Amino acid sequence: MLPAGKSLRTLREKLGLTMRDVENSSARIADKYRNEEFSIPPSRLSDIETKGILPSIYRLYTLSVIYRRDLRELMSWYGVDLNNLAADLGLVSPPKSHVSDALAGLSSVQVPLYMDPGFDERRTVNLGRMVERWGLVPVAYLAQFKSDTFTYGYVGTQDFTMYPILPPGSFIQVDESRSKVTEGVWRSEYERPIYFVETREGHTCCWCSMRREEIILQPHPLSPVPVRILRHPYDAEVLGQVVGVAMKLTEWHALEPSAGSKAPPALN
Repeated sequence: MLPAGKSLRTLREKLGLTMRDVENSSARIADKYRNEEFSIPPSRLSDIETKGILPSIYRLYTLSVIYRRDLRELMSWYGVDLNNLAADLGLVSPPKSHVSDALAGLSSVQVPLYMDPGFDERRTVNLGRMVERWGLVPVAYLAQFKSDTFTYGYVGTQDFTMYPILPPGSFIQVDESRSKVTEGVWRSEYERPIYFVETREGHTCCWCSMRREEIILQPHPLSPVPVRILRHPYDAEVLGQVVGVAMKLTEWHALEPSAGSKAPPALN
């Protein structure tokens, strides 16, 4: 692959644009946004094309507009591939639970294209060994499988509300159509619905019960988090039911016990 600067120069020449043309076009963009950072003088464009000078985010946007190319493509020439977001999210562990929209801007995603014919979904297997071929699929193609009822969240590294069912650092899938708390008798803790709740302090996952105009946020019995009773929907709103989870079992750190709270019990 050509260096980024040389690729930009090749692109400009293919379009029949001179450096002066780029300067004039960039000036109109700068005038529109009243920000001179969008403008690209010929001397600066020459440095970008021939000396490896890194363009600012404003000038890279200007070049994407003038050259009629996706900004993400130009960024990838400089080693910033937004399609790596999905893989890189695991490198950062925010302490608080939250809704995640980080993947909304992906243009393509790497998925298994061919599976081993011996794959049996009934058996526990090493999935990595069952994938015969990986490939990039445009997100636009995957849109046909999209369901507007789902949103996605992240359980913060300091959120032990549903420990150990939902360890800190878990990614969750939330069915927004199931935002009404279901009451009942459950045969096990795994059958009882877990809800994704937004409060004035942030987001959390928990069991819920309703009592008149109040909602009871019930943590797991092994959790150090206390039960909370809040006004519904003023102080707490149920966004939906957790229906899927992806977790790492060794990437989070134990919560330091605070005064008046119990720490998760040690496992023998």
